[in-house]
Amino acid sequence: MPFIKTEFPGLLIFEPKVFEDSRGYFFESYNENTCKENDVHIRFVQDNQARSSYGVVRGLHYQLDPHAQTKFIRVLSGAILDVVVDLRKGSPTFGKTYSLELSAENKLQLLVPQGFAHGYSVLSATSEVFYKCDTFYNKEAEGGVLFNDPALGIDWKIPQEKQIISDKDLVHPAFENCKNNFEFKP
Repeated sequence: MPFIKTEFPGLLIFEPKVFEDSRGYFFESYNENTCKENDVHIRFVQDNQARSSYGVVRGLHYQLDPHAQTKFIRVLSGAILDVVVDLRKGSPTFGKTYSLELSAENKLQLLVPQGFAHGYSVLSATSEVFYKCDTFYNKEAEGGVLFNDPALGIDWKIPQEKQIISDKDLVHPAFENCKNNFEFKP
């Protein structure tokens, strides 16, 4: 089965079947039928791509309901530490963080359901990150959690003096003060 469950309800790791030979490799990075066969029923409407250099930390971002986004994240080049925080009130993992290295080499992908804050740090010289979203971007619905909130204790695997953070990401509220309208739906 290409989807691996995590301890976080709905948060899945996708490990594609890779076919390699002397010419290189081939794999299906997304197949709607494979998703349906594994009880993943999501209609994606938007693709995003970002290129960043070593030390960039992006996040932690989300969109409030009714504009919340499910994201299906993969790395086209380089490596990142992908990090999520469960914001769904009533979830058994509410307020907990999960991180996973995604890289062009390991080809793992992370399916992040609605109700999670998401971010990543760039571990390689550069990286290109590609992700699918099931809801369109909506500026008015933007939300965020401070990337270095001590209560979350996230190790971004980048020394603090080498972290590159946008002005916007520096002013997000701490987890306990973030605007949140997510409810866990088992």
